[in-house]
Amino acid sequence: MLLAAQDAFFLARRPRKDSPHTTAAYRRDLGGVTSLLAADAGKSIGELTIADLTVSALRMAFGEFADGHAKTSVARAWSTWNQFLTFCVAEGLIDGNPMGAVTRPKAPPPAPKPLRGEDTPERLLAAAAAGARKARDPWPERDVLVIALGLVAGLRSAEVRALQRSSVVGRPGEQRLHVQGKGSRERSIPIESPLERVIEAYLASCSKRFPHHRFGPATALLLDYQGKPIGRGALDYLVKTSYQWAGIRDQVPTGANLHALRHTFATRLAEDGANAAEIMALLGHANLNTSQNYIEATGKERRAAAAVNRTYRALNCLRDKGSPTPVDLERDGS
Repeated sequence: MLLAAQDAFFLARRPRKDSPHTTAAYRRDLGGVTSLLAADAGKSIGELTIADLTVSALRMAFGEFADGHAKTSVARAWSTWNQFLTFCVAEGLIDGNPMGAVTRPKAPPPAPKPLRGEDTPERLLAAAAAGARKARDPWPERDVLVIALGLVAGLRSAEVRALQRSSVVGRPGEQRLHVQGKGSRERSIPIESPLERVIEAYLASCSKRFPHHRFGPATALLLDYQGKPIGRGALDYLVKTSYQWAGIRDQVPTGANLHALRHTFATRLAEDGANAAEIMALLGHANLNTSQNYIEATGKERRAAAAVNRTYRALNCLRDKGSPTPVDLERDGS
């Protein structure tokens, strides 16, 4: 049965230690197309078998799936089914993978979404340090650390929440963050003295807030107001309200929250000359092309190409001499 094969697929993936979010996305992709396959075949989902996964059936189901989903969602579902059917081939459940005959949409690479405005990160940090976020129980040391982990370490939300006290390793002045990243990929991020001081101030504030709490190496680095590991919702709320109280909400791209800080980190790296391999290592990307997007997004090469446009010389005439005459334009080669 098809459902039994899908269960076996997820069982085989367990050693990969996919995140709950990744597993849920895979299940949605398989479940959504499976429902369409069943409807087209006039069967219940439980009655479907591997033999029902013909090229024509998959083409029809994916066509229907595409009608109600964005291009990126269809591409992700195609990838999920391709992996599932590759597993089926390896297990001898099917002779060949039919997904090669099913059209896959080419999704554009996602554009980075950094904070807008040259001084926006600095304004955000200054506001957090000054206690601008009006909470019932202000904790500016924690606010600054969370924002800094995004802006100068480029951490994802899940990575921030997974940090332990033992994640900060090394001697003072040579410390680094040991990060358990996406897809269980580990990386080590060097941190400089300013961030070391932010961490020290935050840890000192924890000792004052929770004087009877016993902290150990495995204690979560980021805590909530009860001294427990901070949750996803609480972390998101902290960042959103930090934007609001800093007065920069309009500088945050739509749909971005803590990830906007990560994108700002990567974009500034690219602007300051870091190459794709360096960005890949610091951000924990699985694909070099993802890191390359930040370099392309800075537009340095495109800006240089646009700058040679001869019409700019005519605009210089407007600035330097007032409106240019035809003779001016001809002399400038326009």
